[in-house]
Amino acid sequence: MNNAENPANSACMPGVIPHLVCAGAAAAIDFYAKAFGATEMIRLPAANGKLMHACLSLNGAAVMLADECPEQGMLGPKSLKGTPVTIHLTVPDVDALFSQAVNAGATVIMPVADMFWGDRYGIIEDPFGHRWSMATHQRQLTKEDLIEAARAAEEACLKK
Repeated sequence: MNNAENPANSACMPGVIPHLVCAGAAAAIDFYAKAFGATEMIRLPAANGKLMHACLSLNGAAVMLADECPEQGMLGPKSLKGTPVTIHLTVPDVDALFSQAVNAGATVIMPVADMFWGDRYGIIEDPFGHRWSMATHQRQLTKEDLIEAARAAEEACLKK
């Protein structure tokens, strides 16, 4: 197989690709397959049995991952005690995918609900500490309608 035929070749991928560090990358691959229907493109094991690199196809995009390697400063969210990053998926049926992810072992952070910006949206945390938001777009808003809806949502939050 030449580079052009290899789907894990970086020349074949879009410009922004999440590269996740996981404590247990092989188990993460299994989880992402069950939770999101991800398919493995390539897996490169290190001599110590950990994964030095893997690439998945998930929701039409590439996601790279590797095992933690503290010697190189590579730590996952569990070791860091949290993550400031949320990976977003736009999907045809957020309720079905959200349920599938929870059944695969994800923790609900924010249940799926209709949002002021026109999406049905929810957030889960995977067993490796990465957060995933997911949404199905329901209605298109004008810029003015979105600004008005955001202000109304903010006011409702302030009243709580």
